Amino acid sequence: MYVIFEGIDTTGKSTQIELFEKTFENVITVREPGGTKLGEKLREIILESKHDISFNAELFLFLADRAQNFEENIKNSKDTIIISDRGMISGISYALANHPTLDKDFLILMNKFALDGHLPDKVVLFKTNKDLMVQRLASKSHDNIELRGIDYLLKVQDLMVDVLNSLPVKVLVIDASKSIENIHNTIKEFVYDTSA
Repeated sequence: MYVIFEGIDTTGKSTQIELFEKTFENVITVREPGGTKLGEKLREIILESKHDISFNAELFLFLADRAQNFEENIKNSKDTIIISDRGMISGISYALANHPTLDKDFLILMNKFALDGHLPDKVVLFKTNKDLMVQRLASKSHDNIELRGIDYLLKVQDLMVDVLNSLPVKVLVIDASKSIENIHNTIKEFVYDTSA
């Protein structure tokens, strides 16, 4: 099963992914960008590069990472739960935030192409708010995307909701302000519920 944990920075995705990795034997975790040798190099270019990257180049770097991640980690893992720290929902939402004139359906098509025609089986969307973001961002260093500001990130979050409403995937929305234990138990029920 291919499950994406989505959400903007500071929503607690990474904490929950680590919990799943430690708690369940049949869980493999990956991240986007990253997750493969090629992906880690692409991640460094996208997030840490001091050079300006054109919008189109950045979009294709994310798609290349997604395609390689699917080929190496997801495609042939039918009996395993693959949890991806971000995926196509983020990819489409950040692209729309950066270039509002882009067509959402075109981006969905491009991402499905990168995923060899597949969609995630389930998506967990972590939602936050401005006050919580201010509090959490104050205690960490910022990458190139976080430096674009809180209003930008909240716009991306709204776009994630819109993109998910356009896809035939099972979605769980999580309030990021809840306790770590509460969030973990809610996600566990969703991921392991065969009827969900």
